[in-house]
Amino acid sequence: MSDKIKHECGIALIRLLKPLEFYQKKYGTKSFGINKMYLMMEKQHNRGQDGAGFATVKINAKPGQKYIYRERSSAKQPIQEVFSRVNEKIINLDKNEENIPFHGELLLGHVRYGTFGQNNIESVHPFLRQNNWTHRNLIVAGNFNMTNNEELFENLVKLGQHPKSKVDSVTVMEKIGHFLDDAVHKIYRDLKKEGYTKKEASPLIEKRLKISKILKKASKDWDGGYAMVGLLGHGDAFVLRDPNAIRPAYYFKNEEVVVVASERPVIQTVFNTSFESIQELEAGHSIVIKKSGKVAVLPILEKKERRACSFERIYFSRGSDKEIYFERKKLGELIFPEIVKALNGDLINTVFSYIPNTAETSFFGVVQQAQKHITDQSVKQVMESKNALSNDTLKKLFSLKPRIEKVAIKDAKLRTFIADDANRDELVAHVYDITYGSIKKTDTLVIIDDSIVRGTTLQKSILKILDRLSPKKVIVVSSAPQIRYPDCYGIDMAKMEDFIAFRAAINLLKNQGKEGLIKKVYQDCLKELKLPAYKMKNRVCQIYSDFTDEEISGQISTMLKEKDIKAEIQVIFQPVKNLHKACPKNLGDWYFTGNYPTPGGNKVVNQAFINYFKGSGKRAY
Repeated sequence: MSDKIKHECGIALIRLLKPLEFYQKKYGTKSFGINKMYLMMEKQHNRGQDGAGFATVKINAKPGQKYIYRERSSAKQPIQEVFSRVNEKIINLDKNEENIPFHGELLLGHVRYGTFGQNNIESVHPFLRQNNWTHRNLIVAGNFNMTNNEELFENLVKLGQHPKSKVDSVTVMEKIGHFLDDAVHKIYRDLKKEGYTKKEASPLIEKRLKISKILKKASKDWDGGYAMVGLLGHGDAFVLRDPNAIRPAYYFKNEEVVVVASERPVIQTVFNTSFESIQELEAGHSIVIKKSGKVAVLPILEKKERRACSFERIYFSRGSDKEIYFERKKLGELIFPEIVKALNGDLINTVFSYIPNTAETSFFGVVQQAQKHITDQSVKQVMESKNALSNDTLKKLFSLKPRIEKVAIKDAKLRTFIADDANRDELVAHVYDITYGSIKKTDTLVIIDDSIVRGTTLQKSILKILDRLSPKKVIVVSSAPQIRYPDCYGIDMAKMEDFIAFRAAINLLKNQGKEGLIKKVYQDCLKELKLPAYKMKNRVCQIYSDFTDEEISGQISTMLKEKDIKAEIQVIFQPVKNLHKACPKNLGDWYFTGNYPTPGGNKVVNQAFINYFKGSGKRAY
């Protein structure tokens, strides 16, 4: 993605099923879990660099011993900072110390990109809700965004609570905490009737506590995408996935560990296990790990239509996942016919490249199709000519192959720190270095990008740099469809005006004298927001209804070509139908189609348009 956007978060859970001495004997260290957690978080650092947090729970700690440990950081390299502190606390202790910090059986890690709230230490997961009873201590972290933060906050107030913030991380934790407290109280009341003392009741509460029942009550009103992780002070743990499977979660279990992560290859690599041994957590289900080590996958919420985030496949998740790798290649293959059309079939005078590195796999798919196309054309010419071709002609035909060049390289050390726009644009234009001499003046340069959001980096940097190579034409190919609508389930795309496809549609409306539609959509959105969320519809779709995808792409091409660019510019986007062919299990496409999986999505998109119309810079959720 040439435009950097903040997105997602990463979760990692490890439950050690053996005593720590087992790992000391087999792997040479009691820090086995800590070391594995560090690797899991590093392997998911692509999912969040605003902050990192790590927490452990020691099971069966003696009274008077600390049993919950937590470290968080919002520094520039938060993962390294967290584990440097953890290791420092371990190393500085006497080796004979009985209660070593962070040496626990339950370990929870989190990497964060901030989409709501401030990027300070107080916003970094995991969050801790403390109590003097072990089973009422709650640690929560997740990859999620809730669309109904206001409602969740008001619900807590109605329960008699006084939440310190409206941030969804707080409201979610307090909702779970409320029903946890309630469950503990009810179980204790029953045990008291059975004649048990408070001390005798404590271990029995742990056994009788039904995590699934607590989660059913707590999550009943949640509207969003989530993979929520929780640890209880006595040793129970859970991961809950939303009913539309919007946010990802995978798990693995053997005799030594239970592991959950946001991405499958993380588990594969860190625990050296097979693709087949890792399961995807079902929509609306929770994996519950009791203190005893018993593991169960239980239905919590009614499963709805699967709308797993397709952006995970296009860009966010690591491309080392077997399925994702082939899906990204397929995206490249499927967009190739559109490229050939734009080239008028001339692959001889075409150079293929890609920006940024995340587009590399789609680029492979494009190039393989280009090779197939050239081969097919050569074979056709031979068959039609039969014996009329000379040896030289045949050699020339079968030596043809796609021309591939690395035309641009990002200068990772260059930082755009200048504040004023004029000088900042000049600096941005030099973020990429180019390979001079790689292009001829008669060439068309085809650049593969995995997605185009704002178009700012293309306009201010990439296209200007590529134009210095003096190509006849530059075709920018997005392996993803046009991004038209805000996300509200974890990706930081909250404002309509951020999307170049939206700005293009608005320009087309104004150019054709249809400004009245813009005001009508605004009024329609105001009416929708007066309805209950479950009755709302996406009224912003009307903005695009008069135009074909090609018309909007054409307008985007015009917008990206600034006056000083000499080459012809054309932008091609993947059709949505091709996205579904390439990623058949991940059909979440609301940012492309406006078809939101939850009622809260329609509320957010209507509010986002109202904010745009009013010129407000507020987020829509």
